[in-house]
Amino acid sequence: MSRTATYHTTVTWAGEHRGRVSMGNGPEMEFSAPPDAQGHAGVLTPEDAFVAAANACVMLMFVWAAERFKLRLVSYECRAEGTKLVELDRTETFTRLHFRPRIRVAARGEAVDVLEARVRRALRAAQKYSLVANSVKSEIVVEPEIVVEREDDDREREGTARGSADDGGTP
Repeated sequence: MSRTATYHTTVTWAGEHRGRVSMGNGPEMEFSAPPDAQGHAGVLTPEDAFVAAANACVMLMFVWAAERFKLRLVSYECRAEGTKLVELDRTETFTRLHFRPRIRVAARGEAVDVLEARVRRALRAAQKYSLVANSVKSEIVVEPEIVVEREDDDREREGTARGSADDGGTP
């Protein structure tokens, strides 16, 4: 059975090309048009918020998928880039969102190629189930860098840190 959820924001004009947004979940912040559109630097722009919303949603869905795929997630960092097309009549559209996640997982003795395949499946699931990614008409490109940490690597790092502390140094 389908169901719905509703999300709310309130924006208030603050003069010039500035505003303040209050989100239904609590946070409030200033925003502006980008500097190249008569806005101000150093504050959130709708363009940044659009790219950030897609990036954050895909990350959260990846964490969800990683749990279900029983991945030992060590870290996740993703640089996302939105490409905007400005038409001759000055209408603007995001035509592409490009995600470059750097995902580190621990191996637990599994073969690297098998683990990388599971990470890629989890990433595809994250994209499939991302509300924001599903709600945009832009092309979505995901180019992950997957780093698999073998247990040997973990032991080696622990040994190095222990050795430094045992020698009187700081780890």
